[in-house]
Amino acid sequence: MRERLSVAVVVLAAAVAGLCFAPVFGATALLPVVAVVAVVTGAAALLTARVVAWRPVLVAVAGLLAVVEVLLFPTTLAGLPTATTAELLAEGVTDSWQLTLQSTWPARAEARLVLFVPLLVLVACVFGLEILLRSRKPVLALVPSAAVVVLSQLFGALTGGAAVVVALSYAAVAAVLFVLSRPADEHQSARAFLPAPLAVTAVVVVAGLLVPLPGPAYSLKQDQVVPVSARTTNPLDDVASRRTRPNDRVFSVRPACDECLPQRWPVVVLDTYDGVAWATGSRYRRLGTELPPPDLDVPTTRRDAEITVRDRETRWLPSQPWPAAVRGAALLVEEDEGSLLSERPPGQDTAYGLSWWEPEVRGSLDGFAVDPRLGGRDGVGTPPPGVAELANDAVQGVRSSFTAALQLERFLRDNYRQADGYGGQSWPELRRFLLDTREGTGEQFAAAYVVLARMLGIPARLVVGYRTPDRAAGGEYVVRNENAWVWPEVAVAGVGWVPLDPAGAAARGSGRDGGLAAATQSAREALPDTPRDPPVEPGSQTAPQEQDRPFPWAAVVVPAAALVLLWLTGVPAAKWLRAHGRRRRPGSAAVQGAWLEARDRVREHRVPLTAGMTPVEMAAAAAAAGLPGSADGLRRLASTVDFALWSGVSPDDQVRHDAWAAVRVVRRGLRARGWMARVRAAVDPRTLTRS
Repeated sequence: MRERLSVAVVVLAAAVAGLCFAPVFGATALLPVVAVVAVVTGAAALLTARVVAWRPVLVAVAGLLAVVEVLLFPTTLAGLPTATTAELLAEGVTDSWQLTLQSTWPARAEARLVLFVPLLVLVACVFGLEILLRSRKPVLALVPSAAVVVLSQLFGALTGGAAVVVALSYAAVAAVLFVLSRPADEHQSARAFLPAPLAVTAVVVVAGLLVPLPGPAYSLKQDQVVPVSARTTNPLDDVASRRTRPNDRVFSVRPACDECLPQRWPVVVLDTYDGVAWATGSRYRRLGTELPPPDLDVPTTRRDAEITVRDRETRWLPSQPWPAAVRGAALLVEEDEGSLLSERPPGQDTAYGLSWWEPEVRGSLDGFAVDPRLGGRDGVGTPPPGVAELANDAVQGVRSSFTAALQLERFLRDNYRQADGYGGQSWPELRRFLLDTREGTGEQFAAAYVVLARMLGIPARLVVGYRTPDRAAGGEYVVRNENAWVWPEVAVAGVGWVPLDPAGAAARGSGRDGGLAAATQSAREALPDTPRDPPVEPGSQTAPQEQDRPFPWAAVVVPAAALVLLWLTGVPAAKWLRAHGRRRRPGSAAVQGAWLEARDRVREHRVPLTAGMTPVEMAAAAAAAGLPGSADGLRRLASTVDFALWSGVSPDDQVRHDAWAAVRVVRRGLRARGWMARVRAAVDPRTLTRS
């Protein structure tokens, strides 16, 4: 009797260990197969107790058959395993766990993904039962299942009530095995000993719930993504050619209700720019059962639509900024951008149901801050001369905010004209559009807006997609090549990504954006004729810079060699201490300190400055002085400084780290001046005497 109870407890421990993968698949998906494997292996161990030599083999075979009948029954022939079944079992060992790590969680409870969990439970059962029945040490038999528990937490750690239930369940299993492992005459003393470890376990569990973790728990998932072929075509390159075939059908949409229909259908987000071309995100995962709603300050509503893609030339599929779930197709998703990519190569129609989270915005977005934490800061390349000045003139001194974003949009609308045809997005072509012709395609309007916004410290990204057509045919909206569109989006604090229209070409057709379009239009109407700067807090702006003055030779030239040596060593040491103190300042003061440090470093190399220069203007001066590396660092620093001083959001450690990383880029760029200039700058004390 004690042996049967011990066997039951060991397989129960293995089942609990398997259910620890609940954060990955959900407990409901795992419970049937884990329970069947545990029951079958336990029964097989009891039935083969006398066949000691063959017992582990027979138990393993019984467990494998249980896995096959529950998960792989469609691959069997009248319930008997086939060659396909064997191949899938092999993939469960080699590929199943990796496919799961490459998915969003909760992952789909498909056999090719979930298979490794019952196989781990089977291994824990077989080894745990053999340790129990051979060594007669029940507590030691928990080691295999404990190893599965540890592995499950490396996948995804349990939290909250689930962690309490699992911890107490495992403690109860260990306590029962401890009692069963004692001789009959010691049961009374063993039971008297049990309350102490159980109480300790309860205290540890409660403390773990009450004490917050210092950061997100580690997961093996972090570095696992689906590799996407570099040969996948960028949809931005196809926009012009699509417009030459305006009537070709791309996809059709049947929304759950007319009020659910959005105005735009993004296909891909382009967030990285190197001055030559735009690139898509690369962290694609297999879309699981559902993605959580975004962490925004405004409420979100779940929307649904059925989509059929007729275009057989692309793997990129229509989506929304915050997708929730996909039905009827196995797709990849870029979680940070919302882009969808088909796992299958082009060549056939793709039909799927799409659910997404739609922010519900009420009122106006006038006065909202921008939010660089959402992204939209990944590169502007090396802007040509004159572009930085154009960006500053466009917003007329308005600080980085949604108001500045709308002012930049109005500037492009009022001063540039849209033209048909093809227009590239590299800097030479954008420069010609911005400074010479003032006429460009919709793609150039959007691309120019994004790079100008980033130069002003406004987080922005480029989106390629389609506009919703004006009319529906039989309840179905048919999107054609003529609806292809490229637009910029700006990250707004608490709201997420807000689309803008610098070309002024948005169609007033079908669709809505949860009040986002109305809130944006209300903010446009609130723009003043003459832009006004938001009020500046006292002490938040750097002091005006003074003009260079002659080096005070009379104050430093001293006949004594000791004073010369003190000068050569003391000035660099004082600068190091100054930089150290600036970096250790709290909050936005550390970002302001980074700007002061970069300004002083550039000033030491005699780059011509004028009083009141902004970081972007300083970057232009450094570029004109032949320091492109330092200019790039100053442009990176500019966005961080604007965010810290004017966004209204307190900078976190990452923002402060980014600011000082930009200072290091500035210093590396100054090395191009040669060692003589570097020595002269290092011993120049003038920046120590000026604020």
